Amino acid sequence: MEKLDKIDRKILNLLQQNAKIQLKVLAERVFLSSPATSARLERLSQLICGYQARLDLVQLGFHVTAFINLEVDPRDKPTFYPFIKACPNVLECNCVTGPFSMLIKVAFPSTVELDDFINVLQKFGKTSTQIVFSTSVEPRGILLPAED
Repeated sequence: MEKLDKIDRKILNLLQQNAKIQLKVLAERVFLSSPATSARLERLSQLICGYQARLDLVQLGFHVTAFINLEVDPRDKPTFYPFIKACPNVLECNCVTGPFSMLIKVAFPSTVELDDFINVLQKFGKTSTQIVFSTSVEPRGILLPAED
């Protein structure tokens, strides 16, 4: 992909703020016609991994969010990855550096369900869990600078 210009960056920033923004509104905000904006969106589509609604987990009954550190033996990864991908309460799973090899973000209705999940996870290795009390920065995109 060629280098992003100021308008490309602005389009991507606006989409990160509101993926449902109407093409006409997006075009107005970047001072282009709708067809020109549409053409840019087509070209930029390879940088967009998907569109997703952010849900209010607490209102949906998921009152406990936690981060679980898990030490997985490298030989167990072929079994672990399909397992973790199939767990609906897993919001994110990252392979990380440090004493633990995985950092898993989960959401559960209660600590009882979280505890049950951790007990299952421990077949893969040692865990350490942090329960989230509050979140000062919600998940967000990365602000692309307007200029190089």
